[in-house]
Amino acid sequence: MARSLNSVVRRLVRYFSSAASSLALLGAVSAGAVIEQDRETFEAVRKADLELATIGWRLSVPNASLCDRLEPGLGLQLHTLDQFDSDSRAAAGTYFGFATPVAVEGVVAGSPAERGGIRADDSLVRVGSIDIASLPGKPGTTQRLVATQLAIAALAPDAPIEVEVIRAGAPIKVTVQPVPACRSRFELLLSSGYNARADGTMVQISSQFLEEYTPEQAAAAVAHEFSHNILHHRDRLEARGVDFGMLSGFGTNVKYFRQTELQADLLSVYLLANAGYSPRASIDFWKRFGPSKAGGIFRSRSHPHWRDRVATLEAEIAKLETISARPMIPSLIAERSQPLSGDWQSLLIRAR
Repeated sequence: MARSLNSVVRRLVRYFSSAASSLALLGAVSAGAVIEQDRETFEAVRKADLELATIGWRLSVPNASLCDRLEPGLGLQLHTLDQFDSDSRAAAGTYFGFATPVAVEGVVAGSPAERGGIRADDSLVRVGSIDIASLPGKPGTTQRLVATQLAIAALAPDAPIEVEVIRAGAPIKVTVQPVPACRSRFELLLSSGYNARADGTMVQISSQFLEEYTPEQAAAAVAHEFSHNILHHRDRLEARGVDFGMLSGFGTNVKYFRQTELQADLLSVYLLANAGYSPRASIDFWKRFGPSKAGGIFRSRSHPHWRDRVATLEAEIAKLETISARPMIPSLIAERSQPLSGDWQSLLIRAR
């Protein structure tokens, strides 16, 4: 990549004091014809989006047996022309060759989509029974993109899917044989800060993790957030009536958030190991991230100290290293339908 993702982010941030997502940041791209600066920016974002999609793919497919909500794993990274600011939409349309509202930004290497013959910059017309143009979505928003992702996720996880695309102006039909995958969207947030969250259906992580950390350490951060979705933590926290945001560090909220954080830590090492990553990537991540990034009075109340998290992960990794079966399924999976107890102390091992 000619320009690093960080330099792209810095360039875009000059135009914006804040941004909710990469979709908003892309509005800084120049309007009109595709110039070299546009190409570098578009490709930097495509590369980062596909890197996150690949991590998500690697975690979702081998861990399908740990998930009770499945989708057809295709290996597609999709985007929409509506996500671009009106000033950059013409350049994006030209560069990516949008012929329909939703197109293929990238294809995960070795995935069913790649084996089926789908290529980057193919424009989606139909996926199985889904007519892409008929899906709802307000212009200038990502609503149709999200509707497309959710509609595809609702298809049978292992039945062949006929996909119709437009490629270089010509209609093409291919049949893709998906594989079952854990149901979750993975979204990149273009940001020079460190942000990561999961809402039950989506994992969002900022580009800074991909830029500053090794691929395995970034995968560890994604695996932690993904664990929240697999364990239905959002639903279970809401069932307990907790307060989110700054209030998460006060009152009875604390014990529930600490429990979910530790459960996500513990499950993440199993997800990493099942996916072929080193589970110790989680240790490496926290030793690098924790000292300077995991502080703050409010965060420290709702999240265990990073040194204690490392000690807890070390102990769990020692356990899983004695297990030969694959995939490894921890007991946490069987408990996800139960109400949160707030018992985080029994999960935590204190650092010495």
